[in-house]
Amino acid sequence: MTRHRSAIPNDAGGVVGAAGGLVADTAEDTSADVAVVGGAGQVGGPAVTTVAGTAANTVAGTAVAGALSRRGLRRVLTVLCVTEVASWGVLYYAFPVLAPTIGTDTGWSAGAVTGAFSISQAIAALVGVPVGRLLDRWGPRPVMTAGSVLAGPAVVVIATARSLPWFLVGWGLAGAAMSAVLYQPAFAALTRWAGPRRVTALTGLTLVAGLASTVSAPLTAGLVGGLGWRHTYLVLAAGMVVITVPAHAVGLAGRWPHPVGGRQHAPSPADPPGPVARSRAFVLLAAAVSLAAMAVYAAVIDLVPLLTGRGMSTTAAAWALGLGGIGQVCGRMGYGRLVARTSVRVRTTAVLAGCAVSIALLAALPGPAGALIAAAMLVGATRGVFTLLMATAVTDRWGTVHYGRLSGVLSAPRLLATSAAPWIGTVLAGALGGYPAAFAVLAGIGGLAAVLALHTAPPTRPA
Repeated sequence: MTRHRSAIPNDAGGVVGAAGGLVADTAEDTSADVAVVGGAGQVGGPAVTTVAGTAANTVAGTAVAGALSRRGLRRVLTVLCVTEVASWGVLYYAFPVLAPTIGTDTGWSAGAVTGAFSISQAIAALVGVPVGRLLDRWGPRPVMTAGSVLAGPAVVVIATARSLPWFLVGWGLAGAAMSAVLYQPAFAALTRWAGPRRVTALTGLTLVAGLASTVSAPLTAGLVGGLGWRHTYLVLAAGMVVITVPAHAVGLAGRWPHPVGGRQHAPSPADPPGPVARSRAFVLLAAAVSLAAMAVYAAVIDLVPLLTGRGMSTTAAAWALGLGGIGQVCGRMGYGRLVARTSVRVRTTAVLAGCAVSIALLAALPGPAGALIAAAMLVGATRGVFTLLMATAVTDRWGTVHYGRLSGVLSAPRLLATSAAPWIGTVLAGALGGYPAAFAVLAGIGGLAAVLALHTAPPTRPA
């Protein structure tokens, strides 16, 4: 069994290469432990073991038949790294840069423009549930290809809308496309195809995808000055389609493996996902991550006004927000070790408690600027770990069976809460007399989420 040295790549290519190599070696590691019989999805021999003794990197007793070859795994991870940067950059991160110009050019209120974007998040949440079913049945290739095809016209409708209703229609289409091209289908692909090294693969993907804002924001800002927001969106849409449609159609080719259940509390492939989705552990998990997401994203969105109210300049506050992205990367790099050393209940509770504590620090610290920036980076780190916690929440508890459907159901309330986040902080600040008080309430919401997380481990059935 191959052992791997940990490395911190210095750029996007290095991250893709390192993560791709780790995931590609899964084929060798898995072949030593899994024997596929006939092709009917039966597994013989010992259960899938871990690489380098990291027991939590696999769902114990769950194996995957028909895994991709070593080269195929490398190809899939590289494709997803590239397409996630493009899709997140155009569909999500370009909007904050272009929103002020959109409002000025069209005369629409800031609330109306932001509301259209929030509608896209709500639609992504709702459409994500049936998309999860399609992922379980057909795999990521047709789903992500179709999403990429839809994303292009959606952005064109946004760019050419001359009335607010058409602008809303465009963002509605974009929301449907988001559900099929952003993290949910990418996580489903790596959860099945990467097997026992899924945590390493998911970490590598989110490290690279975390660069989407770094790439998109300056590119969008550079284009809008000379082209205006409409032509900027058209240029970005063309680039996104050229990159993502062929990459998903060709690069995600391969047999979609069937999961084999084995955990004592995991459903078998023949069992419906409904009982799991209605279980106490699942409902409390959905509530916990939704509350945490609302608190964290509201804190991120309202970070700049909080810091400027503490006496920092707008430029310095923007830098603090940007450094939060570095915090995300740092947090994600440590997730593998966290998985190896904690149970799912302890891990979930610790991450959500960390979100609450970091927000509380921002509420309590009056300064100096260095301390506030450090707290902002801590919020970014907890947000980064939170993303990976969501990626592994289903498999850590119920295995890979019905992953697409269960993750879609789990993500729906979280995305709805995220879509409400832009208003939550603003409303709280107005009602309570300032952003420090609003952040204190957000920290309390995060603390409640951590308490709920204590009860999100499913009971173990007798063998």
